[in-house]
Amino acid sequence: MKIILIVFFMTGGLFFFTVGTIGLLRLPDIFGRAHSAAKCDTLGAVMSLMAAMVYSGWTFTTLKLLLIVLFIWITNPTATHLIGRVAFLKNAKICNGVKNDENI
Repeated sequence: MKIILIVFFMTGGLFFFTVGTIGLLRLPDIFGRAHSAAKCDTLGAVMSLMAAMVYSGWTFTTLKLLLIVLFIWITNPTATHLIGRVAFLKNAKICNGVKNDENI
């Protein structure tokens, strides 16, 4: 059962990292790329660290990994929001499909 959970979390983490990488390569502007990076990297890292927690069992290492997960869960979206905000304030190019940026 433990191996199944580890494989599930590692596969999920790999999936999200792969989707995030494809998003970084395919999306046209900084805002889409930042969104892809924030969501996918956060979920990929959390799932990979969850696999490491399952592997290590109930030890002090698990507590450290849990604290790392919480840190990533809070800081990654916050940093990406700040990057997007600065890009918007500096009038970064928005893809052609956006006609009205008043709600951004």
